[in-house]
Amino acid sequence: MTVVRDLDQLDQQLLNLVQAEFPVAHAPYATLAERLETTEDEVLARLAALRERHVIRQISAIFDTRSLGYQSTLVAMRFDAADLERGAAVISEHPGVSHNYKRNHDFNLWFTLATPPGSDIDRTLQRLHELSGAKVTRKLQTLKLFKIGVKLDMTGEKDVTRLEDPDYTGIQRDFALQSPITPRDIAVIRAVQDDMPLVPHPFEECGRQQGMSEAELFAGMADLQTRGHLRRVAAILHHRRAGYAANAMAVFAVPEERAEDLGRRVAEFASVSHCYQRPVYEDWRFNLFAMIHGRKVGDCERVVEAIKDATGLDDYAVLYSTKEYKKTRVRYFTTELEQWEAEHMEAAPTA
Repeated sequence: MTVVRDLDQLDQQLLNLVQAEFPVAHAPYATLAERLETTEDEVLARLAALRERHVIRQISAIFDTRSLGYQSTLVAMRFDAADLERGAAVISEHPGVSHNYKRNHDFNLWFTLATPPGSDIDRTLQRLHELSGAKVTRKLQTLKLFKIGVKLDMTGEKDVTRLEDPDYTGIQRDFALQSPITPRDIAVIRAVQDDMPLVPHPFEECGRQQGMSEAELFAGMADLQTRGHLRRVAAILHHRRAGYAANAMAVFAVPEERAEDLGRRVAEFASVSHCYQRPVYEDWRFNLFAMIHGRKVGDCERVVEAIKDATGLDDYAVLYSTKEYKKTRVRYFTTELEQWEAEHMEAAPTA
């Protein structure tokens, strides 16, 4: 995927703003324009161009999958080289797979899987193992969440090894899990989970599609955010098109009794977008995962070195994505996942 290299300063500032937080307001594009000292029309035109050029992937509400009642996990699969492309295509067909990458490791396919409330994720994963022809499948579910949230610095002015407090951690998720999702919540989620319309009053249009007023939608979103289900409303970028060519998954072997302390310290690095504790297996000893995005491999290596210096961790591996098969957002409370299960799960044995 070709990098877009002609983004000017206003494009860069706009991208930083909408990644951090898209205003939940009657006229959000006007709000952005005011912050950037430009016009609403200019903001709308630039966002349209950035979307058309595949720099912006989507502007939408970002929800915490687990707290909505969905099960989710990271999965590692091992394929013979000749079978990888076919296997990856089978995996990508599942609507609950949001990220699917080839990585430079013996476990050469890595993806995230989500299944809806009432579904059996282990049974689904077994079926995907059978359908894809994987030699080995490892379920690497989250044991502890230390950080989640991608924000790419588009200005290039910030130190890649800088520290900052994470916005969303296991604390917010644990709080959200205490609050079950209601039918009203589902209507709000459906209204704002898709790409934001590029019109002066987008939330009016989003609400109208679910039969609610803008005020009702704002109230529902505020409630979901207070309860921890709604992480933020923001832009998600095509990393490579935006200039972030390197996607590194740094994995560390950490003593169980030190995992929480070290996980919190690793999560403080701004270039780490995701940080989790995950299970180990006989053929996979790494239990602390940190996703790092860099403009080049050297940026990721600098972050890994800074993590090593700060924590003393020296038993690790760095897996780079060498091919992106799929990257999207899971659409919640739709029929897509149920349809996949109806078509593919009849032959799956019950665990």
